[in-house]
Amino acid sequence: MKYKQNWEAAKVKWTNYWKQQNTGRPLMCVIARKPEIEGLSGGEPIEGGNLDVICQGLYYGLPEDLKWKDMDDKYMNAERMVARYRQFCETHEFMGESFPNLEIDFGPGSLAVYLGSDIHFKPDTVWFDPCIEGEWEDFPEIKFNPENPWFKKHLELAKECKRLVGDDFPIDMPDLMENLDTLASLRGSQELLSDMIEDDEMILERVNQVTKVYYEYYDRFHEVISDQDGGNAYTVFQIWGPGRTVKLQCDISAMFSEQFFRDFVLDSLKEQSQKADHVLYHLDGPGAIRHMDALMEVEGIDALQWTSGDAGPDGTLPDWDVIYDKAIAAGKSIWVKVYSGDFEDWLKNCDRLVQKYGSHSLFFLFPEMSHDQAVRLLDYAEENWSDIKGTFVESLGR
Repeated sequence: MKYKQNWEAAKVKWTNYWKQQNTGRPLMCVIARKPEIEGLSGGEPIEGGNLDVICQGLYYGLPEDLKWKDMDDKYMNAERMVARYRQFCETHEFMGESFPNLEIDFGPGSLAVYLGSDIHFKPDTVWFDPCIEGEWEDFPEIKFNPENPWFKKHLELAKECKRLVGDDFPIDMPDLMENLDTLASLRGSQELLSDMIEDDEMILERVNQVTKVYYEYYDRFHEVISDQDGGNAYTVFQIWGPGRTVKLQCDISAMFSEQFFRDFVLDSLKEQSQKADHVLYHLDGPGAIRHMDALMEVEGIDALQWTSGDAGPDGTLPDWDVIYDKAIAAGKSIWVKVYSGDFEDWLKNCDRLVQKYGSHSLFFLFPEMSHDQAVRLLDYAEENWSDIKGTFVESLGR
């Protein structure tokens, strides 16, 4: 892989991570600014809030002729998207288990666009218009439609990006979205919540339809972007796995009860996870924590990723141990985003997690940092975080 050293070794760690059998230090996404651009950075980590930010860091010194002119240029011009990302790769170093990967998202939840929603692109976000205004009975059965204009446009974008990139780095699997989150985009969240009470059988049937159609779309992209291992990277979450690798979620579950989660979502998650080789579950917001017991019953979920919500603290705080305790006890790996505090806080907070949960099932995603910080971080991890069993794991008798 161009722009990434030791990719074969990183693939081994990723493969073992999904099986909770990683050796050495934890997996770590560490992306460093090269010394020649450090003077442009101000020496500070970049964590959102800037229109030049991508999920991996910031474009530094991007030539004027590569800056996006409009939203078509930003989201749908394959040649310029690849050229911009190559500039990012040339100014950054992918260390630890980070790797270059090109995001081609049409926002989180593009499955809804293929099924009838309209899409709006903005420089720092994407959203979808609900398309079901009347009765559910009047909306056609949810089926795979290879002729949908947005799907055709998105798939062609993937093909053209792959042609331009070759094997230099992966093209990410778009964030298609699933179950009730897709229905919420089609219907509107408040309307869907009301429908779940008033017409539960119809909503459950629609969830089943989304579940059945999901891999029809996923597989078309996978045929284009998969690598020689049959694996793929998954957008935003910076994960890779040999074989079909997916992220599953139900963000709207933060708004309803444990019983509703079991009634409307759990079977869908079980079915989808059985059809993938590696599954990361994205748990978003304090209101969703109540569903952890049900989630841990899904054998096909290999790892859990926690997001504390908009502008919330990062994943290293002791407040979130209630989540990680259940995940580790259930034999899952955990995915932790690190950003609260400064560099010294990152070391201290991550050290606590490694000592408690061990190094065998742990992935840290760090903000972009300087090259000197990255070297220090990885040296510290090699010395202090390698092959740690974890006090919590020991308490389980393992």
